[in-house]
Amino acid sequence: MEQSEVVLRAIGILTQSAEWIRTADRNSATGAESGAGQIGSLLAEVFPSFTVSPEATPMEAAHAVTEAALPAIMQLIGAFSFVFSELAEVHDSGRTDITSEALLRDLALRMSRPNDPVEE
Repeated sequence: MEQSEVVLRAIGILTQSAEWIRTADRNSATGAESGAGQIGSLLAEVFPSFTVSPEATPMEAAHAVTEAALPAIMQLIGAFSFVFSELAEVHDSGRTDITSEALLRDLALRMSRPNDPVEE
C-alpha cells in the first residue's frame, strides 16, 4: 500500500473517531465495533503476510516477525504522525475558522490529488 493511501486511511479513521465516540455514548458496542473494523481492515492491508519456518528458534521467529512488520509499523506511524502534525499546526496557530473535521476533509482532498499544487 502506498504511503498516500495509508495517510488517507488514517485521515478516515480520525475523521470517523468523533462519530464513533458519539455512537459509543449511545450504544457502546456499535461504536467500538465500527472503529475496530476499520482499524483492523487498515492493519490487514498494511501488514504483509509472512511465514515462519516451523524449525525456527524463538529468536529466529521473533526476528522474522520484526523484519516483516517493521516497515508496516513505520508506515502507520508516519501516516498518523503526519496527520497529527497538520492538526497540531492549525491548532497551535490559534485558528478558530476551521474545525478539526473540516481540516481532515481538506487534507484528504489534497492527499487524493497529489499532482495538484498544495494550497496553504
